[in-house]
Amino acid sequence: MSFTDLIVESDLAEVAEIRIDPITSARSLFSMKEFKPEESIVGFIARATFETPNYLTVQIKDDVHIELHPECLECANHSCEPNCFFNTTTMQLMAIKPVKIGDELTFFYPSAEWDMNQSFQCNCGNKECVGMIKGAKYLSDAALKKYRFTDFIQSKLAARELFS
Repeated sequence: MSFTDLIVESDLAEVAEIRIDPITSARSLFSMKEFKPEESIVGFIARATFETPNYLTVQIKDDVHIELHPECLECANHSCEPNCFFNTTTMQLMAIKPVKIGDELTFFYPSAEWDMNQSFQCNCGNKECVGMIKGAKYLSDAALKKYRFTDFIQSKLAARELFS
C-alpha cells in the first residue's frame, strides 16, 4: 500500500467521528459507515515513533511504538469484545466483526501491546472480561486463544512458547 492509498484526515468524516462524553470528557471514535468483517476501515501511518510505549502508541517492534495518523484513531477505546483490529503489517484499521453506523470503534489493547506502560482495570462488563489490562505478555491461555494479535505480538508469543 502506498501513502496515496490512505484516507486523509479530511475524508474521515465519511468514516468515523469523535464523540466526547459531556460528563467525563472521554473521547470515543464512532463509525459513520457500515463495515463487514475483514474490511478496511481506514489506513494509517506513524505520526511519531518512540522507543518505549505510552498511552497513545501501538507497538510494532520491541523498541518501536507508533502514534497513529490520522490522529483520531487514538480515540479508539479498549474493549474485551472489540469490533476492530490495528493490523500493523498492512497499516490498516480492520473490522473484525460487523460494524454498523453509530457503533463505537473499539479494539483489544493487548492485541497490539506486549507490555503496556499504563495498566488499568477494565470495566467493560463483558462476561469474559479480561480484568486487568497490562499487555499480551500477561494474558491467560484462554484469552490468547480468543483474540487476534498483530504479527509482532504473535512473534513474541511464539518466541515465549519456544523458551517455556
